[in-house]
Amino acid sequence: MGTEFQTLSEVLPAPTYQYEDGDEERFAHYVKKDKILDSAISGKPVRALCGKKWVPTRDPERFPLCPICKKIYDQLPK
Repeated sequence: MGTEFQTLSEVLPAPTYQYEDGDEERFAHYVKKDKILDSAISGKPVRALCGKKWVPTRDPERFPLCPICKKIYDQLPK
């Protein structure tokens, strides 16, 4: 019985310099699928594989994958 993950975006703290389009500080993260539905219903924050905790509000397809989440996910047993 494997655990399934899905990506969600998360906004990181503002950088010390200004981005042109504002999306570079955002990443899509791996989160347990059952936590996504719970968050959508309750508004509770989710925790990504990398440890980031936030309430998802954006389309993860628009952002690059978090390199830390990807590294952890790649090391999980298949």
